[in-house]
Amino acid sequence: MKNAGTHPLQTASSIKYPWLPVIAVALSTFTVVSSEMMPVGLLTPIADTLSVSDGVTGLSLTITGIIAAAVSPFVPALIGLRDRKKVLVAFMILLSLANALTAIAPSFLMLASARILLGISMGMVWALAAGLGPRIVDGSRIALATALIFSGVSIASVIGVPLGTYIAAFLGWRAAFWALALLGVVATAVLIGTLPALPVHERSRLDGILDVLRNRGVAAGLAITALVVFGHFTGYTYVRPILEIDAGMSAGLIAACLLVYGLAGVAGNFTLGPLAGGYTKGIVASVLAGVALAAVLLPFATARTVTTLIVLIVWGVSYGAVSVSTQTWVRKADPVRIEASAALWAGVFNASIALGAFAGGIVIDNAGNHAVMFSASLITLAGLIVAITSRPHRPAPGRRREELVTTECSGRARDVGGQGA
Repeated sequence: MKNAGTHPLQTASSIKYPWLPVIAVALSTFTVVSSEMMPVGLLTPIADTLSVSDGVTGLSLTITGIIAAAVSPFVPALIGLRDRKKVLVAFMILLSLANALTAIAPSFLMLASARILLGISMGMVWALAAGLGPRIVDGSRIALATALIFSGVSIASVIGVPLGTYIAAFLGWRAAFWALALLGVVATAVLIGTLPALPVHERSRLDGILDVLRNRGVAAGLAITALVVFGHFTGYTYVRPILEIDAGMSAGLIAACLLVYGLAGVAGNFTLGPLAGGYTKGIVASVLAGVALAAVLLPFATARTVTTLIVLIVWGVSYGAVSVSTQTWVRKADPVRIEASAALWAGVFNASIALGAFAGGIVIDNAGNHAVMFSASLITLAGLIVAITSRPHRPAPGRRREELVTTECSGRARDVGGQGA
């Protein structure tokens, strides 16, 4: 794929206070993921209010994921030369609107419509946020910036979903989505105030997706991402029914368990995530093994609260590093086309969320709680096999990856956003 121009980009080295925009993007990912995942913590009350089954309610995740997955890979080509900051701001506003519509939904049909809007917003924000680290910072700080941006994913589990569960326990599930709508407005204001202009001067083409997929390292990274996220959401989407029915937990105790899981996720994000920069294959394999192990053990751990918490901690630590480590795999496989590969990665990630929630709904409605966890473990193990037998593709001989990234970010080579090659 050829690029249309050669003008320099806004470079990381020219940003005076780079960590402020990094935190702003992290707040946006936190808001996006909290919005996406909130039905996990509110599955039962939403189902009761709208008079549908838990499996049908789980489709709210499937709908959002499918739309986000359909949008994400084409984001660089769809938005063309538009300033990435303006695009982020516009779709964070749409995300707030989607949450407000969810809060007033009188039926599953309207809730599903609101989640379609959320999926469009997610697809745009995820696709851009995943590749923004090298646009904001440079050199050795890229791994930490990526971990911070994706900390919004794990912190959403710590604060977003559990807090939403607590709000729902006292004020109803609709109040949780009103709170998300307000948070979206706040995140938008922070982006406007801290994120620098992020122009691009080289247009991406739709056939660039095929160019990225021809990279064997990228293809392997996408397969690993698909399988672990598919497996995770096959099981995790239906954690609440397991804790409620098998473990006999109250709503408050379930919220506490989700909080512990989320804290473990943050720990995994900030400990294992940055290590993926230097030990990509090992970290990816480790986190997949942890998710698979936790999923298969959870049905046997519900007899006691302490054993349930131990399994959830293992699951949280492992999955907390999935976003950073798999995105690092893809970035290292093709450091010249970061935005294109990140957009494709975001699409695969969200498609896998959708398929996982959908598959889990079918399994839990037809085979029960234990079967859904065993299925989740088997799917994740398939991803582990791919990780063990693959590796990020090596860069061209005589040229180090970090040199490619630094060159890319400085604007001396192709667009750091991955818009051509």
